[in-house]
Amino acid sequence: MTWLTDPLSFDFIQQAMLTTAMIAAAAAVLSCFLVLKGWSLMGDAIAHAILPGVVLAYIAGLPLILGAFAAGMTCAAATGFLTENSRIKQDTVMGVVFAGMFGLGIVLYTGIETELHLDHILFGDMLGLGWADVAEAGAIASAALAVTLVLRRDLMLFAFDPGHARAAGLPTGFLHYGLLAVIALVVVGALNALGLILAIALLIGPGAIAHLLTERFDHMLAVAVGVAVLATVTGILASFWIDSAPAPTIVTVMTGLFVLVFLFAPRHGILRRRVAPAMEGD
Repeated sequence: MTWLTDPLSFDFIQQAMLTTAMIAAAAAVLSCFLVLKGWSLMGDAIAHAILPGVVLAYIAGLPLILGAFAAGMTCAAATGFLTENSRIKQDTVMGVVFAGMFGLGIVLYTGIETELHLDHILFGDMLGLGWADVAEAGAIASAALAVTLVLRRDLMLFAFDPGHARAAGLPTGFLHYGLLAVIALVVVGALNALGLILAIALLIGPGAIAHLLTERFDHMLAVAVGVAVLATVTGILASFWIDSAPAPTIVTVMTGLFVLVFLFAPRHGILRRRVAPAMEGD
């Protein structure tokens, strides 16, 4: 058991594991809605778009989390407005908005003198976290999970069939922007540990894997959370022993899990779908 006890004897490993597992659980629940609604690119867009907010908050001497959240919501609102008021499809609008905001963030960052490392913003600084970061991540994850789980039935109908949700009298506008706000909150929560870019994996991977393993939504939520926590814990332990960066290792583990499920899932695995008809023919 030294493979487990040795890493956990270090405070920075404990802090990294707790922070990442909590954010991963919240992101995994959201990823189920994003996968079903076809909004995976929205998480990508918000993650890139918060960079100018981080830089402006630093310049103004405000908490970085406030600037990041404001920029994320600006991206979401701009995407919604442009989609509703132009003939351009949503995925194209998201690409334009997040590329523009990310470019603006780089321009602002290169124009200031700061000890804030761009690598830490983009890729996180998981091994530099403290207990205050753990508490902050716990608060953000709890808030995101609470909102998502309380509204899960309404959000599920909104994700599956927005027209039906509107006809049923659900506040689709509130659900639309509320879901975007929770996405922005989780991306902000992942900023310290995983950074902007690698946070995207937690908003896509768990839901995609769970979608291949189960057809019931409640089960999908549970499987996604389990996959996300397993990938984070395994990735951090593996990074300790192979001396690699934790965040990319977590993403590599999650990608490996997706490949395995894609190939061998009982009902939807590609090999299962090809082998079953052949066995029936025999």
